[in-house]
Amino acid sequence: QVQLVESGGGSVQAGGSLRLSCAASGYTYRRSCVGWFRQAPGQEREGIAVLYPGSGSTYYADSVKGRFTISHDIAENTLKLEMISLKPEDSAMYYCAIFRFVAADCSFLITSAPTRAHYWWGQGTQVTVSS
Repeated sequence: QVQLVESGGGSVQAGGSLRLSCAASGYTYRRSCVGWFRQAPGQEREGIAVLYPGSGSTYYADSVKGRFTISHDIAENTLKLEMISLKPEDSAMYYCAIFRFVAADCSFLITSAPTRAHYWWGQGTQVTVSS
């Protein structure tokens, strides 16, 4: 049974920073696409940062490029998201997820709306950025 537990969310002022973590059990980050998604009230869930552990390739949504950094700690089996220069529009529930199937290219996690059943999901952690 794969379980993902996010932590690190909170409330910050615009321009501030947060680091999110996603601890995995029942799974080792290897060949599947893994990533961070977010969902604001009334909006669809969107992929914002994706990592393919096998190659280290990363992909980012334009809205976070240059401000967010995704990484994985192999020793701790943890996926991380470093967020700097936060903006009010970054406010959302943030989820980590693992794509259940093998994929050669993980960029689709950014460009396509996720099919929920195709992923393992964490419970989410709230990020609120005030102006």
